[in-house]
Amino acid sequence: MAIRYWLGVVQQDHVLRGVAGGFAQVNHGARAPLAQMGPADGFVYYSPRVSYPDGEPLKQFTAVGRIADDEVFQVTQGPAMRGPAGDFLPWRRRVEWDHDAVATPIRPLLDALDFTRDRAGWGYQLRRGVIELTRHDFELIRRQMRPSPGETRTGRPPSRITMAR
Repeated sequence: MAIRYWLGVVQQDHVLRGVAGGFAQVNHGARAPLAQMGPADGFVYYSPRVSYPDGEPLKQFTAVGRIADDEVFQVTQGPAMRGPAGDFLPWRRRVEWDHDAVATPIRPLLDALDFTRDRAGWGYQLRRGVIELTRHDFELIRRQMRPSPGETRTGRPPSRITMAR
């Protein structure tokens, strides 16, 4: 099966939990988008905000990795995350995250990415929570998040992704 590339849209505080736990979760724990993904598929998170619902605007790519296996699994969040019908039971995928990646602003890449170039309303498509990327877009984002030593970038320097331990 061919490798595909995905972008999940999640606020940064949730991204950091997923990176620390070695998983991806999208669309409030929906199974369907994760089931489309295959082992070795590329996955990148874009975070419009630091936290939900009123967190500081961020607009950065915040994590990058590869889907680790072919299992979509469900977890319980316990009593703190109970919904109207009982426990919140989100679906997840294991991801091998690049822990050396740095958060990278999207703005300097807008004219270079297939999914944003020549699209004034490019952000509207992100409301779906998950979109498929071209290989070009995934590799460009990955390279920007993992610069070579001494490499110069356009735009402001990205912040290092840090995880609470």
